[in-house]
Amino acid sequence: MSNTVVSDIAELTPEWLSAALDAPVHSVRAEPIGTGQVGTCHRLELTGDGVPERLVAKLPAADTGMRAMLAGAYRGEVRFYTDLAATVAVRAPRCHFAALGDDGNFTLLLEDLAPARQGDQIRGCTPVEALDAVRNLADLHAPRWNDADLLGLEWLGRPDEAQARMLSELYGPAVDTFVADLGDLLDDSDTDTLRSCVDATERWMTARSERFTVLHGDYRLDNLMFPDDGAPGVTAVDWQTITLGLPARDLAYFLGTSLPPALRRDHEHHLVTAYHRRLVEQGVERFAFAECWDDYRFGVLQGPLIAVFGCAFGTRTERGDRMFAAMVARSCAAIRDLDSFGVIG
Repeated sequence: MSNTVVSDIAELTPEWLSAALDAPVHSVRAEPIGTGQVGTCHRLELTGDGVPERLVAKLPAADTGMRAMLAGAYRGEVRFYTDLAATVAVRAPRCHFAALGDDGNFTLLLEDLAPARQGDQIRGCTPVEALDAVRNLADLHAPRWNDADLLGLEWLGRPDEAQARMLSELYGPAVDTFVADLGDLLDDSDTDTLRSCVDATERWMTARSERFTVLHGDYRLDNLMFPDDGAPGVTAVDWQTITLGLPARDLAYFLGTSLPPALRRDHEHHLVTAYHRRLVEQGVERFAFAECWDDYRFGVLQGPLIAVFGCAFGTRTERGDRMFAAMVARSCAAIRDLDSFGVIG
């Protein structure tokens, strides 16, 4: 099998694909997917002997400066597929080929999930969809729960005190920018909650280190693919934010940003219960529901953090502004409802 990294769609020739897939590819047709802001993505239609009819090719951003800046994120996604995917039970696309080069170059050939439907971060989701998603999340977290071997993976770090301090210092100006640009989409109470998040973030980032596992890091609706027939079986994509940390940060981020506040209030206890039950079914021991609920309350600060930095350092779009504002408003409401600052200490 070829281990050659290619970074341009023109290089995905039948000859290269034949070597990568270890099967004859006679022809390939490529169609762009998405906007290409943090990388390029194409749907490949293949003819050949014993090869998939369709694949998704993920390649680095065309701009070499952007590649260098995103090298860590690219590395994390490739290493998820090569090193971790087989050790967890989460539903993720099947990887047919993965290669990692220098200077932010990489190549991934992944299962095409069509006709699965992408979640919509602005619309939100139903409690039934959320139940499917939290069970799938437990299938990521449980198999490597408190696995000391994860601590030896240099590419899969978690914040130390210096990093938490630096992030906290950046968070304040990022919130100022967010409020200046999108404040008209927020209530005054949300703005106040955002500023309180800044004050709490440094100690929040490094707290509760006694529980850790593999985190997706951006487990939200736009990164989930739901079966088009409405059946259970959601699949998580876009693994560039993978990290180690408190498991409930993924859970709280998902529920806090995906469900409109009224729905979340009505269903979150049931959904956290379902997540905890799945953990126990998957073998997690000595983790009571009360601890899980407390971690969930604690973890909700993940929502504003990711949304604010995503807005501050991403390319502004009309949909992006509405999406980030919705994420912040929902998660700030959850922080107040759950008295999250009260459990940070």
